[in-house]
Amino acid sequence: MAPPPLDILLAAPRGFCAGVDRAVQIVERALARFGAPVYVRHEIVHNRFVVEGLRRRGAVFVEELDEIPDRTRPVVFSAHGVPKSVPETAERLGLFSLDATCPLVTKVHRAAESHHERGRHVLLIGHTGHPEVIGTMGQLPEGAVTLVTSVEDVARITPPDGPLAYTTQTTLSVDDTAAIVAALEARFPDIAGPHRQDICYATTNRQEAVKAVAPRVQAMIVVGAPNSSNSQRLREVAEREGCRAVLLQRAADIDWADFEGVDRLGITAGASAPEILVEEMIEAFAARREVRVETVVTAEETVVFNLPKGLRDPAPDAAREE
Repeated sequence: MAPPPLDILLAAPRGFCAGVDRAVQIVERALARFGAPVYVRHEIVHNRFVVEGLRRRGAVFVEELDEIPDRTRPVVFSAHGVPKSVPETAERLGLFSLDATCPLVTKVHRAAESHHERGRHVLLIGHTGHPEVIGTMGQLPEGAVTLVTSVEDVARITPPDGPLAYTTQTTLSVDDTAAIVAALEARFPDIAGPHRQDICYATTNRQEAVKAVAPRVQAMIVVGAPNSSNSQRLREVAEREGCRAVLLQRAADIDWADFEGVDRLGITAGASAPEILVEEMIEAFAARREVRVETVVTAEETVVFNLPKGLRDPAPDAAREE
């Protein structure tokens, strides 16, 4: 007896955000313009499929700049941002660098610097050891930032006397962060915050889409990497809505026993997961069952970030003049 049809609800928005798309384009265009190898400090984005694809085209990933043997080659800084010491080191070593930091992460960096210049100690809401957190803390002198990871941390921290400000990692859970901010404002009523939340539009939109899909399905797949903060938050959001959720990198990772008896399945993807991996998931289920796909749209995204000047296409007029 054939299994019943499987209804797949696709969350939208999902997958690549403007910051990730820009970062990947920077590496691709650097390879096209300068040839291989192009060095990349840290994973350009947290997705093995993307990283391996760029590696096959000539990108070489390193953790530190002193690992680069040929200093005539370009080096790209990842989308997560880097401490100030990294571009300073690149300049000292004579490296030509391209900064793929997401502009929304750069905005957090500038806000932290502004608070510091105004004499405020900065409380950074984020996850210990995440590259974005390391990069943001590295914008200011040591000791100028205190990391806050949870509501419980708010009661434990002992910031220096004087004015305070907070900022946040861009890929956090919207709900968790709101709780931490509320706790900070309760303990430190005069704390300064951002004019608008630092959690990026794409993180917020993807979490809202999951909230719309999760109550309608029996299980949800989040396509993404285990070291991707925004992907892990999507899984947590689905679970908070009462839905069983798993984080998978590829269709080959599917444990089919987990989906026995599931007739309504949700699928989303973290901001660093390309759409081809979502299609791969759907095809894997379609090979076993009749699938009916519905897209649940909760927001339209039109944000596009400019590439660095050295990598942009020439303007049409300039092209004609040539």
